[in-house]
Amino acid sequence: MGERPTDDKSRDRALEFTLQQIEKQFGKGAIMRLGSGQLTEISCISTGAISLDLASGGGLPRGRIVEIYGPESSGKTTLTLHVVANAQKEGGVCAFIDAEHALDPQYAKKLGVDIDNLLISQPDTGEQALEITETLVRSNAVDAIVIDSVAALVPRAEIEGEMGDSHVGLQARLMSQALRKLTGIVSKSNTCVIFINQIREKVGVMFGSPETTSGGRALKFYASMRLDIRRIGRITDRDAVVGNRTKVTVVKNKIAPPFRVVEFDIMFNEGISLIGDLLDLSVRENIVDKSGSWYCYGDQRLGQGRERAKAFLKEKPALVEELREKVLDKLDPRRQKKADDGAEEAPSETAPASKPAGKTSGKTARAGARG
Repeated sequence: MGERPTDDKSRDRALEFTLQQIEKQFGKGAIMRLGSGQLTEISCISTGAISLDLASGGGLPRGRIVEIYGPESSGKTTLTLHVVANAQKEGGVCAFIDAEHALDPQYAKKLGVDIDNLLISQPDTGEQALEITETLVRSNAVDAIVIDSVAALVPRAEIEGEMGDSHVGLQARLMSQALRKLTGIVSKSNTCVIFINQIREKVGVMFGSPETTSGGRALKFYASMRLDIRRIGRITDRDAVVGNRTKVTVVKNKIAPPFRVVEFDIMFNEGISLIGDLLDLSVRENIVDKSGSWYCYGDQRLGQGRERAKAFLKEKPALVEELREKVLDKLDPRRQKKADDGAEEAPSETAPASKPAGKTSGKTARAGARG
C-alpha cells in the first residue's frame, strides 16, 4: 500500500486510475459519479386511490420491493389487484404468484384486471414461488409481480415433513436468502415486486404492540415501502352492508415522507371507490362545498348525503375528471414543481421582447445603413 497523495493533482490521477481499474475488472458502469448521469424521478404505478398515491409519493415504486400487510379481509388483495389493473392500462405485463390458492378471477375482472393477459402461478412450495419470482424479474419483461402471501410461502422441508415437526426459523431464513438475491435484480429490471403479508401476535409482550408480520425481519429491511391497511368501519345502504371504510398507514417510505395516513372506501364487487376518495379530497381542499348534508360544486348541487353525491358524480365522468385535475393541481407536488419551473423559465424566454425601445445611437444607425 503506497503513501497517500498530498497534492490535488496526484490524488485526482490516482482516483482516475483506480476507477479505470474497477471498470476494467467489473465492466463499464460498475462505479460512477452520482451526478454524471441524468437523474430521473422514480416511476410509480397508481394504487387506484388518489389519496394513497399522494401520500405514498405517486403510488407504488417501480424497481423496488413493497410490503402490504394487515388483518384478514382488510383489502390487501383488492389494493394489489388495482395496482395490477393500472399497470396493465399503461401497457405493462403483470404476474400474480397465488401461494394461497385463493384468487377469484371474476372479482379481479370486476376491478379492471385483464385476466386474459395476467400471468398466474400457484406454486407448491415457498422455494418454487420465489424461484419463479426471480426468473420473472430477470426477464426484464414484467412490470409488477404480486406474491400473495408471505405466510403461505411454506418451505419444502415443512411440506415433506410430518404435521407435528418443528421448523424454527425456516421460513425466515428462506425469505432472507430470497430477498438478498432479489433486491439487486429488482432495481435493474425496474419491476415492482409486491409482497402481501399477514399479521401475527408475539407472545408475552407486556408493553407496546404485540403485532408483527410473518416471515422474519428481512422483508422489513429490504422493502422500500410498507403499507399497513385496516378496516375501520362499514358502509351501509339502509340495512345492507355495501362496503368497508379503510385506513392505510404508510409505515415505511424511501421515496417520500413516511407515516402519512389516508382513508377511503372499498365497495363490495367494485373495489376502491375513486369517486368517494375524490369527493373527500375535494371537500377537504374547499373545491366542493359541504353545507350540512348537501354537497355543492359552484352553483351545481351534487346531492344530499355522501352516497347520493357519489351516485350523481358516477353519472358525470366529465365533472369527475374536472375535480380530479383541480385536486391534483393543488396537492400533487410534481405538478407544483412543473408549474414553478415553468414560471422561472417564462421571464428568460420573453426577456428580449420586453426590452424598452430607446433611441438608436448614431454610430449604430450608420453601421446598420452601411450593412
